[in-house]
Amino acid sequence: MAGVPNTRLRILNFIRKFLDERGYAPTVRDIARGCNISTPSVVQHHLNKLERQGYIHRDPQVFRSIQLVERKQEVISRVPLLGTIAAGEPIPVPTPDTWTTIPEEILQLTEEVTQSKKGIYALKVKGTSMIDALVDEGDIILMQHTSTVEDGEVAAVWLKAEQEVTLKKVYHETGRIRLQPANRQMEPMYYKPEDVEIQGKVIGVLRKL
Repeated sequence: MAGVPNTRLRILNFIRKFLDERGYAPTVRDIARGCNISTPSVVQHHLNKLERQGYIHRDPQVFRSIQLVERKQEVISRVPLLGTIAAGEPIPVPTPDTWTTIPEEILQLTEEVTQSKKGIYALKVKGTSMIDALVDEGDIILMQHTSTVEDGEVAAVWLKAEQEVTLKKVYHETGRIRLQPANRQMEPMYYKPEDVEIQGKVIGVLRKL
């Protein structure tokens, strides 16, 4: 890459490594931290130059949309980010079957990350009840629409009486459902089977840096 300044080479190498390790693109702030660049505006300047020079491509309407032109043949899935889910005490949501009908953002992810599954959506995590399962506040979880899960799977659970949703490990016990936090400082929650509804299961985590 003759003629490309060292800072831009560092940025390209960081983007390449980030994509290899995670399967989705870094944000401007990720790049600033990873390349030890003083401010996001400096990163943005270099990204603009790289795009004009034909090394990267971005979609201004899509979150984490940086693509390396050398890899544009990769299959990319567009995943809607539908809102926030509580990994802690349950929080109310507008309706029992959805968080919102209009995505807050669209994520571009490789099919390696989405596992080529259908019905994938994303939610931002609030709370720390799943921290021992490596799901922390601020992370984005990838969900697959489903109404059933196996014992021990992490699911988005609608609590009918409370009109709230929560993120927990699900266990089917005699006459009840146990919603188990992955945090040793928190107690499990117990419900009658008819009082809960599974709305999706976690298939991946996009972890904040």
